[in-house]
Amino acid sequence: MSFPTWRDWIFSSKAFVASMLALYIALFFDLPRPYWAMAAVYVVSNPLAGATGSKAMYRALGTVIGACAAVFFVPVFVNSPELLSLVVALWTGVLLYISMLDRTPRSYVFMLAGYTLPLIALPDVGTPELIFDTALARSEEIILGILCASIVNAVVFPVSVNSLLDGNISKWLNDAASWADEILRGEGAIPETPVKRQKLAADITGLNMLLSQLRYDVKTREVVRPTRELRGRLLMLLPLFSSLADRLHALKQNNQGLPADISPVLCAVADWFDTPQNINDETTHALIARIDAADISDPTKTHVWDNMVRASAMARLREIVYLWRDCNSLRDIIADGKHKRHWRALFRHRKVIGQTRYYDYGMMLFSCGSTVLATLIASLAWIQSGWQYGAGAVLMTAVSGSFFAAMDRPAPFIMILLKWFSASLALSFVYLFLILPRIDGFPLLVLAFAPPFLILGTLMPRPQYAIIAMLLTVSTASFIALQNRFSVNFDSFLNGGIASLIGIAFSLVWTLLVRPFGSELAARRLMRAGWADLANTAAGQHGGDHAALSGRMLDRLGQLVPRLASLEDRELAKVDGFAEVRLGFNILVLQRERRRLGPASRDAIDAVLSAIAGFFTQRLKQGKALEPDDALLFDIEHCLEQVANEPAGKRAEALDALVGVKRVLFPNATSASRLLPHINANDSADFKAAQ
Repeated sequence: MSFPTWRDWIFSSKAFVASMLALYIALFFDLPRPYWAMAAVYVVSNPLAGATGSKAMYRALGTVIGACAAVFFVPVFVNSPELLSLVVALWTGVLLYISMLDRTPRSYVFMLAGYTLPLIALPDVGTPELIFDTALARSEEIILGILCASIVNAVVFPVSVNSLLDGNISKWLNDAASWADEILRGEGAIPETPVKRQKLAADITGLNMLLSQLRYDVKTREVVRPTRELRGRLLMLLPLFSSLADRLHALKQNNQGLPADISPVLCAVADWFDTPQNINDETTHALIARIDAADISDPTKTHVWDNMVRASAMARLREIVYLWRDCNSLRDIIADGKHKRHWRALFRHRKVIGQTRYYDYGMMLFSCGSTVLATLIASLAWIQSGWQYGAGAVLMTAVSGSFFAAMDRPAPFIMILLKWFSASLALSFVYLFLILPRIDGFPLLVLAFAPPFLILGTLMPRPQYAIIAMLLTVSTASFIALQNRFSVNFDSFLNGGIASLIGIAFSLVWTLLVRPFGSELAARRLMRAGWADLANTAAGQHGGDHAALSGRMLDRLGQLVPRLASLEDRELAKVDGFAEVRLGFNILVLQRERRRLGPASRDAIDAVLSAIAGFFTQRLKQGKALEPDDALLFDIEHCLEQVANEPAGKRAEALDALVGVKRVLFPNATSASRLLPHINANDSADFKAAQ
C-alpha cells in the first residue's frame, strides 16, 4: 500500500474538522446521541465537493425514509416479534434490490433506508413508546453531520468534479488514440481484442458515475449534455476500432500485406490522431477526401471479396474520423465549461450508443434474498436467545450483507471487515477506559481523536479502501458513543462489541455457505446473456433498437472485462465482447435494410438471421462457445450473392453488414469462387453514400 498523498491528507483533515464541528454542536445542544452526527460526516464525505453534496442529500433522504418506516412498523408489530423480524428482513432486502437497480450515487438512498430501519427499530423494540423520539433524534443528528460535512467541503479547498472529469476524458482519449495508432500503423490489425483494450469499455462506463455528479457541482452543470454526448461517442469508437482492425487483418491475410495505396492513408489518419491541436473541421474533411480517393475497388472483378472487405474498411475509417473529430470538439466544450447550443455533430446520431444497461436480475435477486434470509435468521436467533444486546448482531448482519451484496465474492471483504472491526473495538476500549477519563475539555478531546481519525481518513479517497475506512471511522465513533455526560459501562461496551462481531461473523459464515462461487459464475452468466441477446436480436425480438442494444451489450462488456482479467478459464478466454457487439449492430442493419430489397434478397437475409438465431440458441443449450457450421457459412455466401444482384443504390449497407457478419462468425473464410459475380468498382461509391 502506498503512502497517502497530500491530497489525501487535505481530505482527511477536512473530514476530521467537519466531524469535530458536528460533535461540538451536538454536545452544545445536548442531543441524545451526538456521536451519530460525528459518524455521519464520515459516511457522506467525498473528495469532490459535488459528490459530498449529492451524497449528503441522499443520506438525509435515506435516513428519513428508514426512520419513518421504523415509526410505522414497530408499533404495529411490536407484539409479534417474529413477524417484525420478517418485516425488517424483507424491508432491508427489497430496498437493497432497488438500490442495485440504480447504479448511480442515488442508489445509496435505498440501501441506507433499508438498514436504517433495523438500526432504529431493533435496539428500542422493547420500548415502542420511545421509537418516535429515537427516529427524530437520529434524523436530527444525521442531518447535522451532513450539513457540517457539506459546508466544510464546499468552503475549505473545494475540489470540483471538473478536475477529475478533465483528467479522465484525457486519459480515455489518449488510450483510445494509442489503440487507434496500433491499428492504423498495422501492429494492431489482429482479429482478437486484447483484454487491455476491452478494459476501455469498463473505464468509459465509469463516466456514468461522473455524469451523475455533474449537476450537483456549480462549475459543471452546463456541461452535462456534452459529457453525455461524449460518453456515447467514446463507447461507439470501441466497436468501430475493433471492426477496422478486423477488416485490415482480413486484407493482410488475403494479400500478404495491406494494399500499397491504403497504407499511406492509414498513416495519415494515425498522424492526425497524434496531433490533437490540428484536429478541426478543415483537417477532418481533408482526411475524408483522401479516404474517398483510396476507396476504389478492383475493376477486374477477380478479387470480389477483397473489394467488399476493402470498402467496409474504408467505411469504418470514415466513421472513426468523424467520431474522433466529435470527441475532440466535445472535449474542448467541456474544458471550456459552457455548452455551445449550435454544436454540430459530424457522426450520424442513429449509431451513437444508448444509455440502456444490462442487469443480471437472477443474481441480484439471489444476493438480496440471501441478505434477507441472513437478517431473518439472525433476528430469530436473537429472539430465541433473549439476549439484550442481540440487536447489534442483527444490525451488523444487515449492514455487512447490504454493503457487499453486489460483489461476486463478498466473503473476503466481510473477513477484512471482521478483522478491522475487531481492531476498532480494541481502539474504542483504549479511548473509553484509558484516554477519555483523563480528558477535560473539548480541545483536548479533539487532540485525542486526531491521530486515528486522520489516518483512517486518508484511506477514504482510495476506491479499494473507501468502504472499509468509512465503516471503521463510523464504528469507532459508535463504539465510543460519546455523550455530553461521560459515563462508561464495561458490560455494555463488551456486550455491544461482541454482538457486532457476532453479526459480522455470522454474515461471513452465511456468505461462505450460500455464495461459495466467485467471478467465474458471473462471467459465464454474462457470456450467456450476450448469446441470448444475439439470438433474440436475430429473431427480431428487439424491434431494431440500435441504441438500446448497443448500450446494453457494451454495459455488459464493461461488467465482463474485470471478471475475465481475474480468471484463467479457457472457454471464457475465447470471448471477444467487441465482436459480439459488432455482430449485433450488423444484425440490426440487416433487419432494417431487408425492407428495401427484393423478395429473393429478403428471403436470403431471413435465412441468415434465422440461422444465427439458431446458432446462438444452440450455444445457450450446450453452455459453451460452439463453432458455427458450414451450413451457416453457405447461407451467408448465398445471401451475399442475392444482395449483390440488387440495384447499386440499395445494396450497400446490407452488403457491408453481411461482410461484418461473416468476419465475426467465420474470420478465416474467403468467398467461394462461384459467388458474388456482380460486385464492381461502383460499389465503393455505394458504401460511401451510405455513410
